[in-house]
Amino acid sequence: MLLARVVGPLWGARRAESLTGYKLLELETRQGSRLSAVDALGAGPGEWVLVAHGSRVRDLTVGPEVAEKDIVVAIVDGVDDAELGPVGGERS
Repeated sequence: MLLARVVGPLWGARRAESLTGYKLLELETRQGSRLSAVDALGAGPGEWVLVAHGSRVRDLTVGPEVAEKDIVVAIVDGVDDAELGPVGGERS
C-alpha cells in the first residue's frame, strides 16, 4: 500500500468502458512520484489517501471488470511520521 496526496481529478474525451461511473485521480506520493488511481470513495484535492495495488484488491473493492489495478482504499485522517512530520489532520 502507498500513502499519497490527491493532486486532482483526471479526465479525458474517451476512457475504458469499465471505468464508467468511477472517478480517476492523479496522486503524488510523499517521495514526489505521481500515479493515477480509481477512486470510489470521493476523495478530493489535497486529501491524503491510501492506495492499494493489484487485481485482488481491485476485485474486492470496485470489481474485476475495472481496467485499473491502483485503487483508493481509504481517505486518511492522520498519520504521525517521526521523519516527515504529521500527515492529514493535525494533532494537538
